Amino acid sequence: MILVRWQAMGAACALALAASRDGRDGSVTVHQDVALYAGQLEGKTSVTHSVAGRRAWVHVARGALSLNGQALREGDGAAISDEREVSIIARAANSEILLFDLP
Repeated sequence: MILVRWQAMGAACALALAASRDGRDGSVTVHQDVALYAGQLEGKTSVTHSVAGRRAWVHVARGALSLNGQALREGDGAAISDEREVSIIARAANSEILLFDLP
């Protein structure tokens, strides 16, 4: 489902909402206060996500990236708290991430 949405949205879309509490934007509805984003980033592509007042967890499913200046590679995960924004920069072609926006 998510891959189809990436293809439909084109290369400009780096994060796609996969699951949310209210099912917005065609995402799967989950009965939790969470928004799960899936992203596919090409080399040097960057994306930001606001987390003001919330926390986040980022998991690198494939490739390598920089998360708020910290290098991460395939299989790594990082917890984010007390930040206004998450800045992600791909460091490898076809990097894939999951971003959990949490209370």
